[in-house]
Amino acid sequence: MQILWLAVFLAVLIWSGINPKDYFTWFLEVLPAIIGLVLLAATRKRFPLTPLLYFLILVHAVILMVGGHYTYAEVPLFDTIRDLMGSDRNNYDKVGHLAQGFVPAIIAREILIRLSVVKTPAWRTLFIISICLAFSAFYELIEWWAALLSGEAAEAFLGTQGYVWDTQSDMALALLGCILALILLPRLHDRQLAGLQEKA
Repeated sequence: MQILWLAVFLAVLIWSGINPKDYFTWFLEVLPAIIGLVLLAATRKRFPLTPLLYFLILVHAVILMVGGHYTYAEVPLFDTIRDLMGSDRNNYDKVGHLAQGFVPAIIAREILIRLSVVKTPAWRTLFIISICLAFSAFYELIEWWAALLSGEAAEAFLGTQGYVWDTQSDMALALLGCILALILLPRLHDRQLAGLQEKA
């Protein structure tokens, strides 16, 4: 499974780096996925994750790399969806921000449970939501700083497409993703956490 995971990651990364819309924007968009790969490789033996979490991280990395290849405002499938729905913007970036809450929610949940940071489920849920919102807000700050430094590439990187409430809607979608993850996945996640504990 690790070889398959790595093969999918590298195949999409290589594809995304072949003639992207803009190489600097591509680098900015795929950098979090590459950092994630390095962190997973560094912690694989001493802190292996659940299969669910590895899968979610891979899906999130693919979302980032597809966005890096086309830019978030120009992913072809979402141009088609935009046209079919009579919308005026490509909403692929909103998928990314939904994942930005969904996936970190399970990352935070796994770490908090396994390290026994917060044992009470209600408090743990509050911590997870707070972590996801903080992560989303910090990412918006990173986008702002990168936009200031990148000059002409700022619009492609930010993907606002003229939407004045883009930052706020991005954070709201991250919150929604976090809540959905906490509603839909705890039972499966708990079973896999129990399996990890048995192996240990």
